[in-house]
Amino acid sequence: MQSGKAVWPWVLGVVVVGGAGTWLFRDQLQHLADGVAVPEQSAPTSAVAVPKPAATQEPAPSPIKHPLDSEAAADPALPNLADSDAAAWSALSGLFKGEGALTALLRDHLIQRLVTQVDNLDKASVPPTALAARPLAGSLQVELGEGGERIAAANAARYAPYVQAFTAIDPAAAGVAYKRFYPLIQQAYVDLGKPDGYFNDRLVSVIDHLLDTPELAQAPLVERDARGRYRFADATLQSRSIGQKALLRMDVAQARAVKQQLRAIRAAITR
Repeated sequence: MQSGKAVWPWVLGVVVVGGAGTWLFRDQLQHLADGVAVPEQSAPTSAVAVPKPAATQEPAPSPIKHPLDSEAAADPALPNLADSDAAAWSALSGLFKGEGALTALLRDHLIQRLVTQVDNLDKASVPPTALAARPLAGSLQVELGEGGERIAAANAARYAPYVQAFTAIDPAAAGVAYKRFYPLIQQAYVDLGKPDGYFNDRLVSVIDHLLDTPELAQAPLVERDARGRYRFADATLQSRSIGQKALLRMDVAQARAVKQQLRAIRAAITR
């Protein structure tokens, strides 16, 4: 849990992202690159026919659970995904009251970044190239309490502007914007290497994952690791996803407000 590299826009983005806001924070960056080269086999020299191995059958795509009537809602004048930044920014600006909460967002490749960010919310880490926002200002606030250092009540002030902006969004309007841009959102998801994936199903799954974040009776204990970064002292909390850990770093009232808004957005995109 890195205190200085939190990234917290609960962006609902055009990708609202899928109507779902999500102010992500960067916990720890992990790059996995596994590759094994397979030597090319030479053709058999024997005249005897070599039986071909049975073709591997690709698994059938999962049925769509939460289909959207996005074709009827989509704007026929939508730009290409590569040229969508201005239109996406305009749509986001219309959803938020004031642009204060939008200043943390990076404007380039906005839809692609938001889709990638949502897709990583239930994972242990997020690639730095996937981030759609700048680091949250300030550092994690802690205080000495029962059992050691705990996240301080004052830390909630860092999240307050973003939580307020996210919870002030009209879920119905977010759903309309989401459906309008859904063709571009779906394309961005396919471009992530999910040719058979349906982003709205993925978004609903991520929202359900965030709603499953436990509510703690008191602020969690934290400790510094060998590199001086704060992490949850409880291993079960530390092992949770970046999205759930973001909610755990808020105070209870903020987390409840975010969850309430997530439920409303979920309803708007599953009707």
